[in-house]
Amino acid sequence: MTGKETEQKIIRVGSRKSELALIQTKHVISCLQRLNPDVQFEIHTMTTVGDRVLNKSLPKIGEKSLFTKDLEDALRTGGVEFVVHSLKDLPTALPVGMAIGAVLEREDPRDALVLNEKHRGKMLNTLPQGSVIGTSSLRRSAQLARTYTHLTVCDIRGNLNTRLAKLDVENSKFAGIILAQAGLTRMGWHKRIDQTIEPSEILYAVGQGALAVECRSNDEYILEMLSKLCHLDTMCKILAERSFLKTLGGGCSAPVAVCTNLKRKPDSAMLNITGAVWSLDGRTELRADEGCTLKFNDSIQLDVDNGNVLPAKKSRLELDVEDNVVNDSLPRHSPEIVDDNKPSCSKADQRIDLAKYIEAHGDMFKKRSYSSSEEGAVKPNATVEQGQGDAKESVCPSSSFPVGVDFMGDCPYVSIEQKVDETGLQCPITGKFLTEQKPATETGAEKCPFLAHQAKILDYNENLDRKIVAPKLQDSSSSLFCGMVCHKDIPTELFVSAESLGRRLAQELISKGALDVMKCAQNEIHSKIV
Repeated sequence: MTGKETEQKIIRVGSRKSELALIQTKHVISCLQRLNPDVQFEIHTMTTVGDRVLNKSLPKIGEKSLFTKDLEDALRTGGVEFVVHSLKDLPTALPVGMAIGAVLEREDPRDALVLNEKHRGKMLNTLPQGSVIGTSSLRRSAQLARTYTHLTVCDIRGNLNTRLAKLDVENSKFAGIILAQAGLTRMGWHKRIDQTIEPSEILYAVGQGALAVECRSNDEYILEMLSKLCHLDTMCKILAERSFLKTLGGGCSAPVAVCTNLKRKPDSAMLNITGAVWSLDGRTELRADEGCTLKFNDSIQLDVDNGNVLPAKKSRLELDVEDNVVNDSLPRHSPEIVDDNKPSCSKADQRIDLAKYIEAHGDMFKKRSYSSSEEGAVKPNATVEQGQGDAKESVCPSSSFPVGVDFMGDCPYVSIEQKVDETGLQCPITGKFLTEQKPATETGAEKCPFLAHQAKILDYNENLDRKIVAPKLQDSSSSLFCGMVCHKDIPTELFVSAESLGRRLAQELISKGALDVMKCAQNEIHSKIV
């Protein structure tokens, strides 16, 4: 095997530098790493216009794609292969040559209220008269002004960390702030949520709670990789929402919001969407509802565990034993930046059949170190008696693997997410650091065969000295649905129906005068720009 053949493929992923953006990007990478163990991922971080300009409200900055343009520039020039976005940040019209290659399963799309300590236990309707609520969203501001007339709305900018800091500082003027619940959940801050706001009170933003992976529309390798992450129900709901917004021609410069629901039946589903437009002060509201039936046929195969679209033949790791993979119930934590100087695991020439080792090690593969209260759980550094003597041996099943043999399965003790997120990760069974390896030529060389390649984090602008060949772009807009790729395993009719639903909803509101309401809102914003 030649050096070229053994050379590991590296995929460069673009991300904003905020903590939430990195968590979301690492989540996507961990999903892809499980399906593509031979690929190494690098995260290239950068700031966007929306990150750099914090002294103006978003509509007053006066530029579209505030949080995506810099990332898309890197995609266009070939600096990165794909980027991860909060889908609500993505305009309905993407730049030429760009496409949404995957939409992952949506988190809770509702808004959440986070209160200052002195107001804990309150809700929006029980806060004192004149309480100040922080939000940078015109959508939220208009609905708050309409429903909660006793509250005062004030603009607040910055990433989640910054906004929470402004709320928690001593003598803060804010009684509370409203944020997307999905972001708080992904950051592990769900305990800060004082009230989950139902759509009956405040409708949410188009695409809120969903992650989108944007790539070049003609990059077949990346598109094939991303197709395994597509969550069909989420994609249908998101498409209806984006079609609604696209037909209205709205965005962050006018208060527009939605709520979608999809109810499954054996061979079909009912997709319903509510949409609304407001004046800036919330006094004028135009609202409508539409629905349609989505017909499913035998060609669609869904992963029973997560609802993702599966190709006719699975191209993912087949794991037949329950509970021998990632523990997704683990709370997420703030990730550490991976040290670029840490060595990574190299790809070996051999593979081990997971089923054989499950059979050989039995229940040991099912034990996990995550919870000391779980019956049969293995505690860190635990050992088991072997034979009648005093000798003890690590219970880690990899201890009997031949030295140098690479096993691209999932460790039953440490999740892929941990391996991607954590630097210098220590095995809870043997106590060894998973990134430490002795040279293969040394006698007794050891390494963890479960070690997934860690995603290095690099500053994009500091690594522009490498040679980048600008790719050829292709205008694929005519085959996209509001920027979304309809992969070959998804019947086109589903996307056509969802897109048509959103368009009908928008046209109903337009017939009621929605465009005039939006134009007035935009004129009012522009007149206030100093």
